[in-house]
Amino acid sequence: MQVRTRQNVAATLAGMVVVGGLAGCAGSGSTTTSSESPSPGTPTGQRAAGADYKDGQYTAEGSYLSPGGPESVTVTLTVEDNTVTDLQVTGSGGTPNAKKYQGEFIENIDEIVVGKNIDELDVSRVAGSSLTSGGFNQALEQIRDDASS
Repeated sequence: MQVRTRQNVAATLAGMVVVGGLAGCAGSGSTTTSSESPSPGTPTGQRAAGADYKDGQYTAEGSYLSPGGPESVTVTLTVEDNTVTDLQVTGSGGTPNAKKYQGEFIENIDEIVVGKNIDELDVSRVAGSSLTSGGFNQALEQIRDDASS
């Protein structure tokens, strides 16, 4: 027997909106989180494999829609030899639920990201927080763009 709460219904509806929005983009060959300019011969929305990134510290903000409204995370990471060597994430935490999920995400994201090649990162769910992961991935795309310029 499944118990439905307002949060479960809101999360389900939010997921349907995201899936519906993505389905509308399926045939266009572009993504909603990428603003990069592809190199010749690279399809839109895709980065050449093995791209080199400039060493340094980069910061970007990624946003997402939660059942409680718009939220965001600010991601600061350090790249050395295409590898993430340091990471800091701060959340907007506009609601108690957002603070909870963002806090759990922030507590667990280091072990998934630090020490990994920046091109291999695509976070889907961390400590039960899939929506925060979407904001993180959006910020990560901006950082990749900034570091490859």
